[in-house]
Amino acid sequence: MSDAQAVDGQWIRDAVDRYERPLVLYASRMLHDEHRAADVVQDVFVRLCRQSKEDVDDHLQAWLFSVCRNRALDVIRKEKRMKPMTEHHLRNGTSESPDPADRAEDRDASSRVLDLVDDLPDKQAEVVRLKFQHGLSYREIAKVTEMSVSNVGYVLHTAIATLRQQMDPDLDRATTAQ
Repeated sequence: MSDAQAVDGQWIRDAVDRYERPLVLYASRMLHDEHRAADVVQDVFVRLCRQSKEDVDDHLQAWLFSVCRNRALDVIRKEKRMKPMTEHHLRNGTSESPDPADRAEDRDASSRVLDLVDDLPDKQAEVVRLKFQHGLSYREIAKVTEMSVSNVGYVLHTAIATLRQQMDPDLDRATTAQ
């Protein structure tokens, strides 16, 4: 080991001895967790080992606290992106993802709707497909089909009413009974 490496090693040990505890306290207050704060401070000293003494010695304390603050903020940002499981989720084993049975039911319903769209009159089927499968606006549909915008709205309304009635005949009876 060279004299310069020995001096740098001693300088880093002295920095750890002097600043480790204050940095952990500082990071703990930001993170509200001493273990995560200790990890942050460890990373700060790893970064210090990569610095030359000449680059940071005249402002070592400010440099250490600056790096510590930035690393703690990085941890906070990372944790905000992660969605922690709630106690309810842990107890009940529930998931945010849709239930496979619900997904299968949705696929069946979508398939049924597509079959019913095929049974609509050609103009209604075309307008429904342009609107819901391709995301066109009424104005764009009017240009494609050479209909007026108001006629597109009427045809789409009629098609949706027909589909709704075919999907749930009881729904139609309930609305007309009111």
